[in-house]
Amino acid sequence: DSQPVRQVSIEQRVTIRIAPRGTAVPDFDSLPNNGVSPRFTEKKMGKCIPVSGIVGGQYRDASRLVLYLRDRRMVSATLEKACRARDYYSGFYVAKNTDGMLCAERDEIRARSGASCQISAIRQLVPDDD
Repeated sequence: DSQPVRQVSIEQRVTIRIAPRGTAVPDFDSLPNNGVSPRFTEKKMGKCIPVSGIVGGQYRDASRLVLYLRDRRMVSATLEKACRARDYYSGFYVAKNTDGMLCAERDEIRARSGASCQISAIRQLVPDDD
């Protein structure tokens, strides 16, 4: 008697959780501001940032999140039109890619509620020199 051939396929999926801004995030509020809330300008940067460099995030307005990076940079991530940034107030999840990057026009983020959204643009936030 011949034995039937069986094949097993194993898939590995890694998901990284990005926490909301909290005590684990460097103190960006300590920037000198002369008693006034600092204002920021968005500057062009590459389309990707390393996922391992993201230490926290929070929603900025209806369609944008602010990502806080280990190197003390702040990045604005614009979500596609149908998405609401406030859905990500409690953090979000990113599927790890082989290149370890989070890229605009390629990657999606997922909220704890199950909502998912593609990032349409990434810009660096730079304090204004007022």
